Amino acid sequence: MKVPLLVGLALLLGAGFPSQTLRAQATGSSGKAQETRVPVAEGSLYARTIGRGRPTIVLHGGPDFDHAYLLPDLDRLADVLRLTYYDQRGRGRSADNVQPQRVSLTSDVEDIETVRRHFGLDAPVILGHSWGTVLALEYAIRHPAHASHLVLMNPAPASAQDFVLMRKAYVQEIGAQMDRQREIIASDAYKQADPETVAARYRIHFAHALKRHDDYERLMTIMRRDHQGKGGRRSAHAADLARRCVRSASQVEHRDRPDTRDRR
Repeated sequence: MKVPLLVGLALLLGAGFPSQTLRAQATGSSGKAQETRVPVAEGSLYARTIGRGRPTIVLHGGPDFDHAYLLPDLDRLADVLRLTYYDQRGRGRSADNVQPQRVSLTSDVEDIETVRRHFGLDAPVILGHSWGTVLALEYAIRHPAHASHLVLMNPAPASAQDFVLMRKAYVQEIGAQMDRQREIIASDAYKQADPETVAARYRIHFAHALKRHDDYERLMTIMRRDHQGKGGRRSAHAADLARRCVRSASQVEHRDRPDTRDRR
């Protein structure tokens, strides 16, 4: 099977939906969100579903974030998509009873398949943001028959070479603030996930990510509120998990992946 790679929601909506205009998206979400738990090893995943239309599994970024920062903006697509968000294992409301050392790229990809089966979805759209794009691509490689489309928003590097190029551009954009960011990350307050210190780090990290200042300030408000709500222990837990996930992803070799050549 060949999975269409559609980078951008407009392409998916324009090509995949008959005569449904983008104006419909601006009217807000469709219906009331439904919340549930999806059983996995060592606990369960928090999931939230809203909307009507083509089934879509949403993979948040991080890896130490959860789905909350995508709201309410992504809910605007609920008029044309049936959106299933979930907090990845060990993050957000899926953090209880999860040890960081038990989470890896493989377990994250397996959880996507578990979510798909739990909701009875045949071949949903897989929509990933940032770190979530890595999971989306890996899922499509391992389960090509169970992904109708990929939507990759602000993709993370898909290879070691891409990571080197991104890192070089990132350092150039941040400039002298890179030294300040390193100081923050090395501080005890950051390691203990003090909300104000974490927020200061992300103000630097995302300073060049959004063109409009209002969007940037709104994102910082959401992230500050999110970290304050979680508390230091859980945030530190997620940060440890994030480092392990990135390390796990960097160690994946193509020879370990299944042969997904088209056998038609």
